[in-house]
Amino acid sequence: MANEKMIRKKHALAIRWFHWVNFPVLFTMIWSGTLIYWANDEYKLHLGNWVWFKFYPPGLYKSLGIPFRLAEGMAWHFALMWLFFINGFLYVLYTVISGEWRELLPGKGSFKEAWQVLLHDLYISKKPLPEKKFNGAQKIAYTSIVIMGIGSLITGLAIYKPTQLHWITWLCGGYETARFLHFALTIGYCLFFLVHITQVIRAGWNNFQAMVTGWEIVRARPVSPPPATPPPTTPDQP
Repeated sequence: MANEKMIRKKHALAIRWFHWVNFPVLFTMIWSGTLIYWANDEYKLHLGNWVWFKFYPPGLYKSLGIPFRLAEGMAWHFALMWLFFINGFLYVLYTVISGEWRELLPGKGSFKEAWQVLLHDLYISKKPLPEKKFNGAQKIAYTSIVIMGIGSLITGLAIYKPTQLHWITWLCGGYETARFLHFALTIGYCLFFLVHITQVIRAGWNNFQAMVTGWEIVRARPVSPPPATPPPTTPDQP
């Protein structure tokens, strides 16, 4: 009985659809954005005249075949941005209509729980994590990625049409600020991918296939036997 397992519904078809559409679209947008960025790669981590890291090293560009593909990058980037927007908009709309936003939006205790998840993942704490669909760290991460998507759309429009959409560019603090924020959000996506894929590997096959099939395999909770009923008493004979 202790090893008995059961199949339980975890992810709706719509959630799985949005997830698997968004992953290749966002990946391709990052790739095409890198083709565009190559033409003016001005960002770097530095202290005074000492450059610690330049985005990106010339060797990386050459090994990936990135140089001189600006037009190709712009064509892919501007075409996929509409699919990125539509998929993201439908995802938010679905979570609102279906009520799934209640499971995704961080609550009052989410940040405390996220800290516990971090300590657990770093093997500092052995305290078991709460058994729920999304823990505090996941709620914060998934909500943040939606906010980042909105930010990418706004800053992207600001640098795509800085004259026609000058009011958006102004709201972003100008063209240079909008471009920097757009780039910073891209780095954020890369870090999210890295952490997300690492966590998927850590969680194992059951977690991954749940996002494919919608079902997960869980241990069946033992059912307590009903309390024994006492035998009926017979009345005393006179």
